[in-house]
Amino acid sequence: MRTIKKYPNRRLYDTEVSRYITVSDLRQLIIEGEEFEVVDVASGDDLTRMVLLQIINEQESGGQPLFTTEILTHLIRFYGGSTQKMFTDYLNRSHELFVEQQQVYQDRLTEFLGQTSVGMMSEMAKRNLEAWQDVQQSFMRSAGLVKDAPDSSSRRAEKPAKKPTKD
Repeated sequence: MRTIKKYPNRRLYDTEVSRYITVSDLRQLIIEGEEFEVVDVASGDDLTRMVLLQIINEQESGGQPLFTTEILTHLIRFYGGSTQKMFTDYLNRSHELFVEQQQVYQDRLTEFLGQTSVGMMSEMAKRNLEAWQDVQQSFMRSAGLVKDAPDSSSRRAEKPAKKPTKD
């Protein structure tokens, strides 16, 4: 697991690449699927959740938010209640199902595109390359730069050789 150290001056240090990074860099690591933990240098405390919440807060304050005011209000109401654990489990399972469905959708889309546009484009490119090679060969032959190859598709039909007859 990648370790990010958080210093008292609020700077983040990525130990894997040995350089200071920003919260935006952490967001990019998340998008790329990197696993990391954020550790307070002074106390050794795990600050990962706090930093993830900071990233969410920054995302929510700019652009189009993921959470509506109504959703946030309901989330707050679940804290400390008797159903908090059940709600957490429900959110985790719902998220897992959503991710699985998205993966199936992406796999099917990739398969579909592979069979249609990408596959067709690949086949067309192959045919165009073969046609271009034939044109080049024809030009080279007509310019006298190469001789006909015995297995050439444009060779002239040759007369069969006569067998010697015994008289």
